[in-house]
Amino acid sequence: MTKKELEAQLTELKSDYVRIQGDMDKLEYVKGRVSSAEQQLIRLEDEIAEVNRKLEELDK
Repeated sequence: MTKKELEAQLTELKSDYVRIQGDMDKLEYVKGRVSSAEQQLIRLEDEIAEVNRKLEELDK
């Protein structure tokens, strides 16, 4: 992947993260089940870390 593609992927992942975090906040407010949203956030955190690692490798 090119740097531009990785940056676009990172932007998309961050957007998804913020959206799911907002959904989770709403679920908590109405006493909903948040475990699924928590798992999605953990998965996104891992993906974000991986893309950041790839970007760092490209900058070397």
